[in-house]
Amino acid sequence: MELLGTLRTINRGVAVLVGVMLLGCAAFVLLDIVFRQLGSSFGGTDEISGYVMAIASSWGMAYTMLELGHVRIDLLRSRAAPLGRCLFDVFSMVVLSGTVVLIAYKCWPVLERSLNNNSTANTPLETPLALVQGPWFAGWLWFAVMSCITTLVALNMIRKGQLSETEAAIGAFGEAETLQ
Repeated sequence: MELLGTLRTINRGVAVLVGVMLLGCAAFVLLDIVFRQLGSSFGGTDEISGYVMAIASSWGMAYTMLELGHVRIDLLRSRAAPLGRCLFDVFSMVVLSGTVVLIAYKCWPVLERSLNNNSTANTPLETPLALVQGPWFAGWLWFAVMSCITTLVALNMIRKGQLSETEAAIGAFGEAETLQ
């Protein structure tokens, strides 16, 4: 559980950095809107904000997972005994980990192709795609690593019979507080 606490702390720092990036992007777009009213424009704000959203989304996933913020449908889980709830939770983590590892695995060839070809966006900005795809891929990779570590920690807690700790670590948001 201490490891998950450390990972939460790291991911909170990442979330703050992503938040600053999003605020910077919003300020950039707002400034461009003001400039448009004055007859000028930076140009490319839609492209840049799209890149920022892709990067923020990939990095925000691990934070959301560790804060138990991902949506889940727990119709069966909520009716189960503590061990059953933990098994549902671990199953969902295994499926999530497998999915995210596959996404990260499939993201690499996209970045690799851009690196090998020195690809640029087909836009007036001609943004080097590797500059955007690198942080985007790193976010998915980070999410994959975080989900796998979390799954392994949860499996270990179940093995030790720490059901309430498992539920607090990977269960439905807010439910752990009501169980104690």
